[in-house]
Parts: sequence; C-alpha cells; structure tokens
Amino acid sequence: MADEFNALQRTGTWTLVPYKSSMNVLLNKWVYRIKTNSDGSIERFKARLVANGFHQQEGIDFCETFSPMVTHATIRLILSIALHFQWPIRQLDVQNAFLHGTLNEEVYMRQPAGFVDPQFPSHVCRLRRSLYGLKQAPRAWFQCFSQKLEHLGFTASQADSSLFTYFDGSTIIYLLIYVDDILVTGNNNAHLSQFITQLGTHFAMKDLGPLHYFLGMEVSQTPSAFYLTQSKYILELLQKTNMAYAKPISTPVPSGKRLSLYDGEPLSDGSSFRSVVGALQYLLFTRPDIAYAVNQVCQFMHSPTTAHWAAVKRILRYLKGTHDHGLLYKPSHLTLTTFADADYAGDPDTRRSTGGHCIFLGNNLISWSSKKQRGVSRSSTETEYRQLAYTSAHLSWFRNLFRDLYLPLQPPRL
Repeated sequence: MADEFNALQRTGTWTLVPYKSSMNVLLNKWVYRIKTNSDGSIERFKARLVANGFHQQEGIDFCETFSPMVTHATIRLILSIALHFQWPIRQLDVQNAFLHGTLNEEVYMRQPAGFVDPQFPSHVCRLRRSLYGLKQAPRAWFQCFSQKLEHLGFTASQADSSLFTYFDGSTIIYLLIYVDDILVTGNNNAHLSQFITQLGTHFAMKDLGPLHYFLGMEVSQTPSAFYLTQSKYILELLQKTNMAYAKPISTPVPSGKRLSLYDGEPLSDGSSFRSVVGALQYLLFTRPDIAYAVNQVCQFMHSPTTAHWAAVKRILRYLKGTHDHGLLYKPSHLTLTTFADADYAGDPDTRRSTGGHCIFLGNNLISWSSKKQRGVSRSSTETEYRQLAYTSAHLSWFRNLFRDLYLPLQPPRL
C-alpha cells in the first residue's frame, strides 16, 4: 500500500483542495491481489487504490470513455508473422499504467484510507491523473501512450487502432497494446532493445523478456514453433465451478441436439450461468474447437434454464479432458486461406441459420467464428451466400491489416 501511495505521489496524481458542497466526491478502496506465474508460483503481491467510478456523472466528471482494444485475431496474426520471419518477441508490462493519463475533467475523490494528510484531514483529492476505476481512465492512458508512440515515429493501424508500426529504412517494429500489456517484435534485435530502453524513460516499464505468458495465454516456444494454450485458466475455471473432478467427455455438444429457449426450467439465479459463459468466451482465444458450443449457450444469457446450464457443464467436462489443447504455430507461407460453411434454418425457435468460418495464414489458424445469421434465409443457397458475404468482409479486414503492416500477400496457390 505504501509503494502504491508513493507511486501516486511521484506522478502527481492529485492535489488536495478544500471540500465544497457542489463537488461530486468519489469514494475509493484498496484492492489486493496476488499475481502468479503460468506455473502457479507467486510473482508478487499487489495493492491498488481504485476509485469508485460508478458514482461519476456524465458531462460533469467524465465525457468520452471508449478506448480501443486489440483483437485476438491481430495478436495471433503478429505471432504467426514473427514466427515466419524468426523475429524475437518481447513482452512488456507498464506499472501503474493509468497514472500516466491526464484528465481533462474536474474529478474529486476522498483521501485514501490509511493515508489521510494530518494537516488537511477534511480536504479532498482533485485528480490530475487518471486512476483505476474511473470511467475515462483506459481512454486517457491510451491517448497518452499512443501520442508518445507517434512522437517516436510509430503509426497507428487503420484496421486495428491498438497495433502500431514503425518503419525506418530496413528496420521494422510492430507493437501491440492490450490495456497495460504490450507485445513488441521486429527484424532488428538491437533496435528493438534500444526502443524498449527509450520507452522506459517515459513510462514505468518492466521488460518481461521473451513472450511466455500473455493475457492468460501460455506460450511454449521452440526454435521452430509456438504452442499456445490456456491450461492454467481452464484449471482455475474448473476449480471455480466445482468441476475439477468431473468425468471428462469427448465432445463439447451432443450430436444433432439444438438448444431451445423453452428447454428445461428457468434458473432461480442466472448470475452464475452468465459468469461461467463469459469465462468460456475468453477461452476462444486459443480454443476454436468450442466456438460453436459457446455460441449456442451465449444465446440464452437473458433467460437461462436447467437445460442450458447442463450444456455449459458439458463444455466444462470436455475442457476437463482437453485442458492442455491449444494452437500449434509453425513457420509457413504468407497466404490467406479461408473456409466457410453454414447450416440451414437450424435454430428451432427463430429458424435462423448458424454460419462459421476459419482463416489460415499459411498452415496457421489465425481467426475463426461461429455465429447465428441476422436474418431468416429462404433457401440453403441464400444461407451459404450470406455466410460468404460475412466471411469476405472479415477477409477484407485482414487484407487492410496486411496493408498497414506493409507486407505483400502472396497470391493464392492453384
């Protein structure tokens, strides 16, 4: 707590001002967390001061809150490209990232418990820097970081705003940012180290070395391959849902069975269902094999029943036996190959169709989707054409991403 408070003081996060009745003064609290490594060992203990942003009033102490977030497909694409060219991938962590963002609005907060100034006990904090918990904090931090990158010669991608590229002669650097977690790769290792050192002079940056554990994704590297898994995340999810000792099953969904809104009895409390389904959605980072099953249960978040909960438990039983499954990436050619398919009027309630696609870069799977179509098709041909249109739009986005990376796409193989 003392380390966190001292960091807040060093960055000039707030100044103490006399309290006025017209101020909207936010509460705050201390949040404690034990950060662990991918093997479960303790990395460090953390204490963080968090503002209660739920009491903020739009137009008074916050306005715009949207902050770009890098897509998982972009992360997998960059990993595949780096492996193709045998580039090093470095992982960075920004300490107290949100404290670097500057606030444009007047935001007031109570002094933190345990650290009230004895000379001014009735004063409140006028926040100058963004703080965790504020609605505009992610946006303020991203603006600060992106402006610094642009000053260093980086350009934001038009296809994915969280991807930044640097080109100077023969030097290439790609940077991905996901809140305060950063991946950097490039073709010049010396220039890469120089850039990381330069970035560390502006932000409290921690160089975590080669990529090994990123956003809950475990990366096992060999000279010629990456293996991406979320084994630790799955085991924690099974423990949380009391399914750690469940009997494994070989498939995530039964053959020929489609869920209906009217199956089973309504759950008395659907919060656990929504929490587990949300956790399963995050597993789609490395598990395309459960995309269809998760898409099915996601359609009943508003009114889950016992039958829907049984379907979720079946997915968990499948994960119990396949927790170490993931994606294997190997060096391959830079050709995009796409497969798409759809059923016809498969939904028993709305008669809408479900379509899916998968996109490969060479032999590496970088993007996939399983999603119910928006309209009702009048024939199986219309269903297939709809899915081809959705897939072509996503493929066009990838082509724009390659353009921003200044990488020529190889023509399709005949």
